[in-house]
Amino acid sequence: MADEPDSILLQYMRRFDAQLQRMGEDIHEMRVRLTNVEESQSIIHRRLDRMDERLERIERRLELVGSPYGGVRE
Repeated sequence: MADEPDSILLQYMRRFDAQLQRMGEDIHEMRVRLTNVEESQSIIHRRLDRMDERLERIERRLELVGSPYGGVRE
């Protein structure tokens, strides 16, 4: 009996299990990459917020806020 090939069902189940394992690994990798993208996006947003604050401060110092040459905010 040990020399008999595995049943077709058992072969399919092994293949299915292997594919499921690979899919789990792929999903884990995608979640890690998505987390990295989200962290990078957060860093970019913080930098843009700081640049906006700096620009507003420069406009106030140069008294451009409310003038026809700049400081127009919607």
